[in-house]
Amino acid sequence: MTTTTLNPTATERQDLLRRALLGDGIVSGGAGAVLLLAAEPFGDLFGLPTVLLRWAGVSLFPFAAVLVYLATRPRIPRRYAWGVVGYNLLWAIDSILLLALGWVEPTALGYAFVLVQALAVLGFAELQYFGLRRSA
Repeated sequence: MTTTTLNPTATERQDLLRRALLGDGIVSGGAGAVLLLAAEPFGDLFGLPTVLLRWAGVSLFPFAAVLVYLATRPRIPRRYAWGVVGYNLLWAIDSILLLALGWVEPTALGYAFVLVQALAVLGFAELQYFGLRRSA
């Protein structure tokens, strides 16, 4: 038998947001480690500058730490969560601009890599957005 809570607590209303932030943090931390440690072979495979991949990886560590920190708070500050959504949108836009403006000349696999990671980031931004809306 299941029960339904008619008046969910603030913590219950933030469950989707919490899970989206935590998932994003875990994926970002893992991606950061992979990009940092495998920047050279990925650079060759994707036709992307090794230094770009390495610094992208390094930049993901503090971001991942902030996401995990926020996800573990009893109450997630809305302005910080909105900041994460904005940062994710900016990352996705920058990824598309990287390709569209010809800043790099990736292989076909490199194009796919950049586009897939941009879509994944947009997916997290969307989950976080809906989590914020739900927790209002």
